[in-house]
Amino acid sequence: MTRILHRSSRTEPPLAVRAEGSWITQTGGHRVLDASGGAAVSCLGHGHPRVVEAIRRQVGQVDYVHSGFFSSEPAEALAEMLVGHEPGGLAGAYFVSSGSEAIEAALKLARQYFLEVGQERRQRFIARRQSYHGNTLGALAAGGNALRRAPYAPLLAAAFSHVSPAHAYRGQQEGESEEAFARRLAAELEAEFQRLGPDTVAAFVAEPVVGATLGCVPAPAGYFRAVREVCDRHGALLILDEVMCGMGRTGTLHAWEQEGIAPDIQVVAKGLGGGFQPIGALLIQGKILVAIRDGSGSFKHGHTYVAHPVACAAALEVQRVIREEGLLGQVQALGQRLRQGLEARLGQHPHVGDIRGRGLFHAIELVSDRESKAPFDPALQLNLRIREAALAAGLACYPGGGTADGRAGDHILLAPPYTATDEEIDLIVERLGAAVELALAGVAQA
Repeated sequence: MTRILHRSSRTEPPLAVRAEGSWITQTGGHRVLDASGGAAVSCLGHGHPRVVEAIRRQVGQVDYVHSGFFSSEPAEALAEMLVGHEPGGLAGAYFVSSGSEAIEAALKLARQYFLEVGQERRQRFIARRQSYHGNTLGALAAGGNALRRAPYAPLLAAAFSHVSPAHAYRGQQEGESEEAFARRLAAELEAEFQRLGPDTVAAFVAEPVVGATLGCVPAPAGYFRAVREVCDRHGALLILDEVMCGMGRTGTLHAWEQEGIAPDIQVVAKGLGGGFQPIGALLIQGKILVAIRDGSGSFKHGHTYVAHPVACAAALEVQRVIREEGLLGQVQALGQRLRQGLEARLGQHPHVGDIRGRGLFHAIELVSDRESKAPFDPALQLNLRIREAALAAGLACYPGGGTADGRAGDHILLAPPYTATDEEIDLIVERLGAAVELALAGVAQA
């Protein structure tokens, strides 16, 4: 009997006793190929010797200091690596312990920036439906995941409003070009600015490639250039949430590099430290840093474990490995192999409506009918059935529900390590295909 309040109180999860490379071993010896890195976290797989040694070394040197008293060598080195060359104008870093914490900090930083520059009316945030920005109350309010928001709706701030997702499979109209779809979405964002009052909006918040809520959805071409223009026209900030899709996951270090724009605040987490230690970060435009330095002189925010030395040492080594081993190129090559494998195995399947993503960040969306794109009855919990069938066959994949409209719809997300082999990518495709067919057979008999 467990004393842990697990995600499900009705079943206990299997016990992982060893993790190495792309594989996790359970009690009893059952080996599972980790095809999703947990939740797109384990970018270097498990037990990478360089990162393990960096953690051991740091624990023996400086295990913990409070950021109100000290900085540390790994925190300073990590910040220099990430923003020392000021990518897209991002010139400062702030380290926290999770993606949700990072989103909370980003919202506060945006608000404080406008207080510092004398624009006190800016207290509204616009995000998108069918998005996910974290599970703390501020992050949950910013997000548009209907299923996660519903139980806590009375606690969520009214400072947030939402526009349509940039989801071509569900939102692009028949006969509408990709460019026209992007313009229509930008016009909707402009209309929301006007409804709220342009001088009341602090920021627009978006995932460059939407992760767990929609399943690896990239925006249509030109979309982020258009929303960048809307934000600039009205003096609002653009906050890009790359907690899931950033730090190499889509084939470039930052997903925004593929969009031809840069954010005012970028939020990263999962691929930053690869799961070896809990860490997230804000990457911040120089104008925001200057406003605080020349204004109040301090960010009015903080947590006990900000810039934790061991977490920063782990993340620093993860980023060094990615850079020194040329893993961004490997993500691109393996991502192409994964996409081609999924297309060959499931592209014509009558219940696979869409295969999408970038790099090693791909998903399939399940439908009851390809022509109408009608989702399965959510009561069937198809995504969970696929997850269980895959686990039994030795594959860990990340399921999602509410894909179509916040209530109905199923997808399966894949985010294997950047260090995976060709053979492991092929095995992921093979085992996922078998799990989909087995779960659908069970649904047909239900």
